[in-house]
Amino acid sequence: MSRDQSTLPRTTWWLLAALTLGWGMNWPMMKIALAEIPVWTFRCLSVAGGGVAMFVVARLAGHRLRIPKDELRMLVITALFNVTLWNVFVGYGVRALPAGRAVILAFTMPVWTVLISAFVLRERLTRRKITGVALGMAGLAVLLGDSLKVLGEAPFGSVMVLLAAVSWACGTVLMKRYPSTLSTSAFTAWSLVIGGLPLAVGTALLEGISLRPMSDAATGALLYNIFIAFLLCYWLWFRIVTLAPAGVSALGTLMIPVVGITSGMLILGERPGLADLGAMILVIAALATVLVPGRATPAQAGATVDR
Repeated sequence: MSRDQSTLPRTTWWLLAALTLGWGMNWPMMKIALAEIPVWTFRCLSVAGGGVAMFVVARLAGHRLRIPKDELRMLVITALFNVTLWNVFVGYGVRALPAGRAVILAFTMPVWTVLISAFVLRERLTRRKITGVALGMAGLAVLLGDSLKVLGEAPFGSVMVLLAAVSWACGTVLMKRYPSTLSTSAFTAWSLVIGGLPLAVGTALLEGISLRPMSDAATGALLYNIFIAFLLCYWLWFRIVTLAPAGVSALGTLMIPVVGITSGMLILGERPGLADLGAMILVIAALATVLVPGRATPAQAGATVDR
C-alpha cells in the first residue's frame, strides 16, 4: 500500500494504463456485439469465457484455487455487485443509449465510490479526492453537452447505467472492506464464475440457450469482451484495488470514458468536437490529483528515514 493515501502507487500506473485502453475500447465493441446478440446471452458468454480462461491462467501459475470458508460469503456478494449486476445493467443501458454517452454515465462510479468509502472504510475526503471528483465530473458533464436531451428521451437506459455505476462502486468498497487471501488471478476467476451463474440462469429463462450466425464484426467484439474486457481487464482492476485505496482507485479510471469516446469515433465513425478536447483536459487534470505525489509531511518524511 502506498504511504500516500491520496495517490496511486507508481507500481499501479502501467496497470491503470492497460485497464484504460482495454475497458475504454470495449464500449464500442459492446455496441457492435449487442446489435446481433441478446443482452443476457452476450454477457453470459463473455463472463463464462473470461472466467474459464482465468481459471486456466491461475492453474498454470500454480495459484491456490480453494476458497477459504470464511471468505465465501463475501466473495459471492462482491461478485454479485462487480459482475452480475454491473453486466446486466450495462447491457440494457448500452442497448438503449449511444455507446459514448453510456460510458460517461457509467463513470460517475468514482463519485459513488469516494462517498461510500468515506462512510464504510473511513477513507478521508481529502482535498485531492474532492478536487479530482470535481474535475472529473466537470469533464464528464462537458462530454455530455447537449446529450442530456438524448438521455432524457431514454430514461430507462440512463437509469440502468447509473445503477451499474453504483453497483460497481459497492463492489469496489466491499473488496477493500473484506479483502481476500486468494491471489488476484484466483479471485478474478471465482468472481467471474460466481457472478456469471445468475447470468446463465437469466439467459436460459429469458432468452434460451441458442446461438445464431453472427457477422465477423460481432464475433470479434465478443472475443474482445472475453479475452480483453473480462480476462485481462477484470484482473487489472482487482489488482489495482488491492494495491490502492478504493476512492483513489476509482478516480484513476476517469480516463476510460475519454478513451471510450475516442474509440467510438474511430470504430463507429463518430466525430470529435471542441467539447471532447475540453473534457479530456479536465479529466487529465483529475487524473493528476491521484497520480502526482503530494508533498510529504514531516511525519511521513521521518517515517521514510526510519525505514
